[in-house]
Amino acid sequence: MYWAGTSIVTGWIEPALSVPYDRIMANGIEGKICLVTGGARGIGRAITEMLLAEGASVAICARHRESVDRALQELGAKNEDKIAGKVADVGKHEDVAALFEFMDTRFGGLDVLINNAGVGVFGPVGSLAIEDWRSTIETNLSGAFYCSREAVARFSTRGGGYIINIGSLAGSNAFAGGAAYNASKFGLNGLSEAMMQDVRSQDVKVSTVAPGSVATQFGGHGADPGSDWRVWPEDVAEIVRMLLNMPPRTLVSRVEVRPSKPKK
Repeated sequence: MYWAGTSIVTGWIEPALSVPYDRIMANGIEGKICLVTGGARGIGRAITEMLLAEGASVAICARHRESVDRALQELGAKNEDKIAGKVADVGKHEDVAALFEFMDTRFGGLDVLINNAGVGVFGPVGSLAIEDWRSTIETNLSGAFYCSREAVARFSTRGGGYIINIGSLAGSNAFAGGAAYNASKFGLNGLSEAMMQDVRSQDVKVSTVAPGSVATQFGGHGADPGSDWRVWPEDVAEIVRMLLNMPPRTLVSRVEVRPSKPKK
């Protein structure tokens, strides 16, 4: 029995959900092959740890050998057969090509790309070194393009895939001294939105996670001991977990995340 306007109607109501729940959630994380750029520390490290805990195989990259080796040593104790790493500068397309060839050899494919690698150099336009501008754009924006281009080519053999770009609230909120960083993150938003429309019909999802004020050593500064008010890398990893566990019918195109109680 249910109400229809002012009348009472009796009869069976067809359930809205007719597909078994386990089939709807069949695109989760367990068994997936993932690549996390900049996965040796900070947000990338937290995402890597989450993916491994969920049963994925994960490759990471970083620009410095010591960072990769340290992360592999720390993560490999429990996940020796599911973690791999390679030195690569994502701002160099030849490094990215070699990275994906490494993925092909080590894991035989790719299901999920996390474009997380990034740098931050800050200063007014008049005193910003040309090399600092170039390295910021090449790492934060061109690097995401190079990696995404390689990933999309491989997704076609896997029946689809997922690209998650770790952006920033600086991609929609400019600030003094942020010309290079703002430009790279505004550009990443545009790349993500256009790419999403390019590949959505191929069962490839593209999402952007845009955090602000994260408690990491980003930009060459150590994490503030009193940074509990900030968003933590593990919080961003939880958002990535949520995105990867969304049903195939649903695409969350962008998530903004900020401290609930910013420091005054």
